[in-house]
Amino acid sequence: MLLQTKYFGQVECPEERLLRFDKGLFGFEEEKVFCLLPFQGGGGSLLCFQSAATPQLAFVAMNPFSLLPGYAPVLTAGELAELGVERSEELCFYALCVVRSPVGESTVNLRCPIAVNDRTGKAMQAILETGDYHMRHLLSEFGSGKGDGPC
Repeated sequence: MLLQTKYFGQVECPEERLLRFDKGLFGFEEEKVFCLLPFQGGGGSLLCFQSAATPQLAFVAMNPFSLLPGYAPVLTAGELAELGVERSEELCFYALCVVRSPVGESTVNLRCPIAVNDRTGKAMQAILETGDYHMRHLLSEFGSGKGDGPC
């Protein structure tokens, strides 16, 4: 599928790389299909969820494990079933970012990650029940260590 994007111009996103959100993203429930694109120079940790339907709608995301190697999101049994897995460890997770200047003032939402079943392309945004993660972690809170996430 050929997509017009907010940050990358026109790109090809093969059908098998499209991510499908049955319920959309919080605040964007009508947006159901996204393509996950890496930012050049981001080392695979800085990504973009580009809407397949709306060219100007794109969300900056990060691999949360690159920020916090011990990040351990756990979804509910219902969320796991919806994504077609039995355990949270079978999923890829991404944290949405609000980019600010200076970059250290940018925030990362570890409380409401995007969970992706990379075998099926099914995805959802979840709200973690644990109180350990927050919606606005300052990027400057994290060191520059590399985490080993599942995806």
